[in-house]
Amino acid sequence: MDLSIVIVSWNVRELLTGCLTSVHRSLDGSGVEYEVLVVDNASSDGSPETVSARFPQARLIANNKNLGFAAANNQALPLTKGQFVVLLNPDTVVIGDALCVLLEFMVQTPAAGMCGPRLTYEDGTFQHSAFRFPSLAQTLFDLFPLHPRLQESRLNGRYPRSLYRAGQPFCIDHPLGACMVVPRKVVGQVGSLDEQFFMYCEEVDWAMCIKRAGWQIYCVPAAEVVHYGARSTRQFRDEMFIALWRSRFRLFDKHYGRAYNWAVRRIVRLGLSRAVLAIKRQADAGLVSEEERQARLSAYLRVRELSHE
Repeated sequence: MDLSIVIVSWNVRELLTGCLTSVHRSLDGSGVEYEVLVVDNASSDGSPETVSARFPQARLIANNKNLGFAAANNQALPLTKGQFVVLLNPDTVVIGDALCVLLEFMVQTPAAGMCGPRLTYEDGTFQHSAFRFPSLAQTLFDLFPLHPRLQESRLNGRYPRSLYRAGQPFCIDHPLGACMVVPRKVVGQVGSLDEQFFMYCEEVDWAMCIKRAGWQIYCVPAAEVVHYGARSTRQFRDEMFIALWRSRFRLFDKHYGRAYNWAVRRIVRLGLSRAVLAIKRQADAGLVSEEERQARLSAYLRVRELSHE
């Protein structure tokens, strides 16, 4: 078995259908031996039934509650048989032979412990596919308005667009978690995903562990995958803001020193104070409803509490 493709899904039936269709279109007839495992996190939109009916060749794991991204992937990883494992989001569409290109690159690059493709948005426009590991500067960019050119810079963890346009694989810190290819032997060496991350930062943590074990990580621009982006998480916006920062604080606690954690938490509190004032002004101007203002303030308060834990 060459590839094991694991897709964790929650309430995105139509996107999941498109994703699975693109996987089969990409690999059928290619000579690549592959399997697909779908882990459904207790969707209420008929996703499991659709997978069973339309993609009977896929192995379906239907959970009775939402276990989160890491735990759901970990359910499937021990069941995979491929030499390489692909963790693929359901809000993606594989373009052409992208999976074959990623497989070929991994086979030809024995030092690679992980790789990801070039991601684009639905309309074909550029999407950042790879990032540097989090820094204090990136936290500042998240919470304070700065010049747009700086948003695209190395200071904000981005890689130059020229690297993507060049079309050649380049070393990165970590890919966006929408599509990641990892050799089975690497999973065996560093372990599976940390289930303390319910959502967000799992791929960053995993990449840190893989790099620490001596492996290199790449972006492979010749492989293209469309990533719609955050369709599941948009369903609970304020709850996802809390989940994001809970995961970031865990990542910082796990991989960064005491001084970094002291500094990042103070930056977050300053940023939240600014955000509180901003949402109040928007509410006073009638730009947001009172309900939305209260929900946002509650989320800011919860993240502030997390910063003290």
